[in-house]
Order: sequence, then C-alpha cells, then structure tokens
Amino acid sequence: MSSPAEPTPDAAANAAPGPEQDAAEMLSVDARKVVLLGTALFFLAFLILLPFWSWLGQHDHRVWLWTALSGAVLGAISLPLIRKHTDEGRLG
Repeated sequence: MSSPAEPTPDAAANAAPGPEQDAAEMLSVDARKVVLLGTALFFLAFLILLPFWSWLGQHDHRVWLWTALSGAVLGAISLPLIRKHTDEGRLG
C-alpha cells in the first residue's frame, strides 16, 4: 500500500510544469513563415471571391471580400515589422 505523501505516476504526469520544464519545452516558430502563409491564404481567398462581386453584393456578403483583402494587406504590412523584431533578437 502506498502512503498518501508519495505521488503516483499519474499525479506526476498531470502536475503543472515548473519553470525549468517550460524553458525546455518552448516551441520555436518562424513567425515570418506563419505570417507569409496567412497573408497568401487571405490574398488567395480575395482572388477567389473577386469574380463573385455582384453575387456577394446582392446577398449582402461583400464583407467577406473586404475581410480577405484586409487580412492580406495587414499581413503584408506586418512583414517589415517581423523582420525588424527578428533582426533585433526579439523574435528568436
């Protein structure tokens, strides 16, 4: 019989990670690739929706076209900022 003071293997696995474990398990992500992919997908969505301009307007769904365009523009605007922060060592 195990005493209540001894942690069981399940309890150890479910315990909150400490600061040492957090640093070791950090995931390194290339932010520029992520933003480039998102920007490209938004621009692709804009190009796909563009031929449906009149249909989108007739059904009050033109907001989807403008959402796709704004996602592409904002993604393009963020690319120089990501480069600046990466060069300064703030993005890994």
